[in-house]
Amino acid sequence: MTQNSDLAITPSQLAFDLEIVVEAEIDGVGMGVLGDGTPFLTLRGLSRMCGVAISTLVKLTDEWGQIPTKGREQKIRDLIKAQGFDDTVFFHAVKKNGTIHHAVPAHVCMAALEYYAFEVAGNDHAIKSYRTLAKKGFTDFVYAQVGYNPDGKVSLAWQQFHDRVSLVANAVPAGFFSIYQEIAGMIVPMINAGIDVGPHIVPDISVGQRWAKHWKTENLEVLYGERRQYSHDYPVYFPQALSNPQTPYCYPDEALGEFRKWFRKMYIEVHLPDYLSNQAKLGKVKPAIATKAIDAFRPKTIAGN
Repeated sequence: MTQNSDLAITPSQLAFDLEIVVEAEIDGVGMGVLGDGTPFLTLRGLSRMCGVAISTLVKLTDEWGQIPTKGREQKIRDLIKAQGFDDTVFFHAVKKNGTIHHAVPAHVCMAALEYYAFEVAGNDHAIKSYRTLAKKGFTDFVYAQVGYNPDGKVSLAWQQFHDRVSLVANAVPAGFFSIYQEIAGMIVPMINAGIDVGPHIVPDISVGQRWAKHWKTENLEVLYGERRQYSHDYPVYFPQALSNPQTPYCYPDEALGEFRKWFRKMYIEVHLPDYLSNQAKLGKVKPAIATKAIDAFRPKTIAGN
């Protein structure tokens, strides 16, 4: 979740009475749902969909509401007002674990996307993102991606996923990435397909073991530097919590591109079908659901990413 304590926050932006019910990062786009059912993108997620640097949106929010209003802000505010919404608020400031997070609501996201798609020449990425969200509907899109039920209830699998992501978020040392955070884009479709990802199905172990083998076989430490173990706990209600803290490996950020390429080409296309088929043989997943999950990984991305 994008967080930046340097961003100016006005009283109207405060939403400390709301909580983040569920959140996830899908293909690099951070998104979630607030306690009142409001879907949102993070500032970084919105910047990715708009095809602009995060610093561009941070500057925009810092200048939001200043007089005189600059051209870019005025155009976006006009688009917000055209939807019938308050144009004075760009994001909601939501406190989580003592830290302020910035949640950009649907009408602001769509206005910003429309601006970067049609007011800024040559931004094909923003055009694809805008068309995707306009076609599916922002609320339905986010709800589906993060697995949120409109009745306000979150499935056990989603709660377990959310809890594990939260525990990993601040455990990985700066300059390194964790396997679990990186494979969220795989876990989400699995849960959507009906797989009970949790204490009995832990796909990051499978990914981590195969990536570690690839890391050693290709001697990637020479290229990217040493990997490092870090301390990570399972949620207290997981049976695995009895052996906390866990000490999985995290890898240098410089190797992130290498991992993502391997993950897409090798794990998703070759190893994941085998993993899910084995889970079905063990009786942990119904064969029809395993097939559905495998089909969900046929080449498909969101918003042209």
